[in-house]
Amino acid sequence: MSLTDERMPAIGSSDPKSADHPLDQVIWRALIGLNRNVAEGDHLALRYLAPIAPFAATIDTSTASFQSLLALLPRDDRIALFTVDEITPPPFLSVLERGAVDQMVLAKTPAHHCSVPIVALDAGDVPDMQALVDATHPGPFGPRTIELGEYIGVRRQGILVAMAGERMRLDGFTEISAVCVHPSARGQGLAADLVSTLVRSIALREETPFLHVFSSNRPAIELYLKLGFVLRRPMHLALLARASRDAVCDR
Repeated sequence: MSLTDERMPAIGSSDPKSADHPLDQVIWRALIGLNRNVAEGDHLALRYLAPIAPFAATIDTSTASFQSLLALLPRDDRIALFTVDEITPPPFLSVLERGAVDQMVLAKTPAHHCSVPIVALDAGDVPDMQALVDATHPGPFGPRTIELGEYIGVRRQGILVAMAGERMRLDGFTEISAVCVHPSARGQGLAADLVSTLVRSIALREETPFLHVFSSNRPAIELYLKLGFVLRRPMHLALLARASRDAVCDR
């Protein structure tokens, strides 16, 4: 059976951390599946097109796979991997940063109801979206990230003060990402409004919402727990670059 033909066990099954669970290989599964139109690479390594997202994956941890990954990595670029186990790449790749990430999935549709007007965002809103990302640092958001799915936001006096959207997509699952609220609008429930709206939209497609959050970001984790998400498993983030004499050393 090929990777594209496999099906995941239902959430809550007796073995939710099974090695063949699609979300264990979330970037790879997205890039060979519903996001393959914005992928580049070969059967050993794939990445999102650079203006879309900095995420990449390899089929395994062999030197050959990392060599294929290297071919996708310009000298001045960076790529990020999510893996179940912490990786140690070959010497021709440097690890610039490592991080602990919680992968969460929706277990119960939230009872939360939106309390503010929400607007759909499109390509014309990208400059405002990038300005909000620069002010809040929710994670990677490039000039073409919006092509990955639905993005919604809240505007106040014409200014975008909050947004959230869809990023990685694979069979049966859609990731919620870019959840951010401008400091001037925090504490008003806007993140909950946006996430709960996206959850309902994804559920209408009979897909399971999931997301990634740094394990140290307790306020965000508490919000997602209140909205019906549960921890599926911890993941490892590795930010990679081509090795060079002036590259940041592995930590």
